[in-house]
Amino acid sequence: MGPHPAVAAIRLAVRRVLHDVLHDALIERPEASRVTTPHRSSTLVADDRPLVLVACSGGADSMALASALAFEAPKLSVRAGAVTVDHGLQDGSDLRAAEVVARLGGMRLDPVESVAVTVGREGGPEAAARDARYAALDAAAERHGAAAVLLGHTRDDQAETVLLGLARGSGTRSLSGMAAVSGAAGRYRRPFLQVDRQTARKACLVQSIPVWDDPHNTDPAYTRSRLRHEGLPALEKALGKGVVEALARTARLSRDDADALDAWAADAERSVRDAAGLLECAKLYALPPAVRRRVLRTAVIGAGAPAGSLFARHIEEVDRLITGWRGQGAINLPGRVEARRQGGRLVIRQG
Repeated sequence: MGPHPAVAAIRLAVRRVLHDVLHDALIERPEASRVTTPHRSSTLVADDRPLVLVACSGGADSMALASALAFEAPKLSVRAGAVTVDHGLQDGSDLRAAEVVARLGGMRLDPVESVAVTVGREGGPEAAARDARYAALDAAAERHGAAAVLLGHTRDDQAETVLLGLARGSGTRSLSGMAAVSGAAGRYRRPFLQVDRQTARKACLVQSIPVWDDPHNTDPAYTRSRLRHEGLPALEKALGKGVVEALARTARLSRDDADALDAWAADAERSVRDAAGLLECAKLYALPPAVRRRVLRTAVIGAGAPAGSLFARHIEEVDRLITGWRGQGAINLPGRVEARRQGGRLVIRQG
């Protein structure tokens, strides 16, 4: 008899991602063509096998992901390890991190480590914790030479991200949610974006894998927590089941649109600059609004504005220097960046 359907689902999701990681590794390192796949019978020596890490908090999603990685990796000649990040935001977090490390080690993942971080305050508690976590994961991946880091975000997380983007009114890119592949050189992979949260939890239950439920996930002080426990249930009550799946599908469609518009804007950006590299207002005006605003956003970030602090309203103000010019003065933007119209050119710089 085969595995429980929930276990089979998470293993299949991880297997597909591992195949992608191996494919990418072969492109980058053709000499590693002896990786075992279902169509290859030879194997790599241990030091040549690509390493894939799983970011594991000890919660159901990431523990399910760790278990699937531990099962699938040996069959594909992939080394599997794990990292748990101790944010230090709760009493006893170091002891919990040690417990997670022990459980991951029991799955025969290697290397396994706990990394303690200091969470700042910039951008709010959720954003600050996320920034600290990704910085720690980036450092761990570099330290161990990992080919990829797997993240346990589920379809439910994707739906929540889309709703948060909708609430911010930040456009198509914000509605596209989390990418299946992201980070430098495609470091981060999210195998569970098509897997619902309940499936991951069920997979842990039937495999008798202990999980830890972070109290922050039910704390109404956090926006995502309120959305998870109040907002989404209210939507499902009003609109019926299937809201989460529909929102995740919206993310996929929005990402395709956003990618196409970003590519268009990248090409257009080169054509709207003069010989000195300044943006020409007349040429910007001729662009479709969605493309023009992407060009402007890229230029503002390039001048030094932090992307995380730059919102749609900022870009709309800069856009008015092109489409609603009435002699207005400079626009002040995050990161001490200012944008002003001068002699038919748009000048964006720190000052």
